[in-house]
Amino acid sequence: MRYKDYELVDFLVDEFFILWVKNPDKNTQHFWEKWLIEHPEKRDTVFKAISIIRSVGYEEGENMSDSTYIDIFENIVNADKDQKTISQITKGESINSWLKNIAAMIIFGFCGWMGYYHAFLYTTPTPVLTESFVIKRNTSSGNRSLITLADSSKVYLNSSSEISYPSNLGSGDRWVKLTGEGFFEVKKNGKPFTVLIEDTKIEVLGTSFNVKVEEDKLSVALLTGKVMVKDKRGNQVALSPDEMLIMEKSGDLYKSDFDSLEVIGWKDNVLVFKSDSFEECRKKIEDWFGVELILIGKIRKGWVYTGTYKNESLENVLKGVNITSGLKFSLEDKKVKLYN
Repeated sequence: MRYKDYELVDFLVDEFFILWVKNPDKNTQHFWEKWLIEHPEKRDTVFKAISIIRSVGYEEGENMSDSTYIDIFENIVNADKDQKTISQITKGESINSWLKNIAAMIIFGFCGWMGYYHAFLYTTPTPVLTESFVIKRNTSSGNRSLITLADSSKVYLNSSSEISYPSNLGSGDRWVKLTGEGFFEVKKNGKPFTVLIEDTKIEVLGTSFNVKVEEDKLSVALLTGKVMVKDKRGNQVALSPDEMLIMEKSGDLYKSDFDSLEVIGWKDNVLVFKSDSFEECRKKIEDWFGVELILIGKIRKGWVYTGTYKNESLENVLKGVNITSGLKFSLEDKKVKLYN
């Protein structure tokens, strides 16, 4: 029988499912997260099974007494007189069917005990669900990636960035938490889509926009559609296409126009310098290629650099900087030395 046909009892006697609940590893975690995305109609049943399996492991001093266990079991047997007892199982019945009957009896008794336990003994509630059902994706320094969500929305994730989102995003709430920088192409399906950044949220229905989170500010650049940006101070700002909102950590915020190639070109592997200072250039090169840039000497006051590179290597970018500014360079593993 396939998992999509499972009922509560079937999950409770499935070794692979129990292994995931009790001792999850990379393989079981990956399988069940993907399976829940494909079968959202089974989530309630799965969560009930998880709750029961996790609750079975009592801490010391929480086990039911022998007399209580015997009373419960005898009640089950007496209540089941009109049905087959364990001794009446014939050779023609499958082992799975027998296990289901036993599991059903255990559930019945377990629920009776848990009702008594929670009513009279239990004092501190424990959560049923954990981070297991939040999916995280990230990129390391110098790498970018494209992630297609369960609702067919796309997220281009820039270097050193991370998103997290619920495993049922395709059928439930549509939200994504972002750190770093990401470009979103949101699929319109009638449900709102929310991007969460610390104390700020961006609400959309179907649109494309770029979000960049920095230490001192947050910027939202809208390419198509319409978004509403809300922060903890009560500010609500609507953006129209080709508008960018800058929100300073100090609380100041303002709108501006933006150069789409400069702001969004990174998702198409276009590295853009536009009258950038040396520190701005340094940060872009380090983030883009995952290297450390070391300056030997001093940079003249007012130094700026402009250049555009598409799918270019680190060496070619440094040659371009050299031709324009005269800075020489040397490469050694993940370190770049610039000589003035």
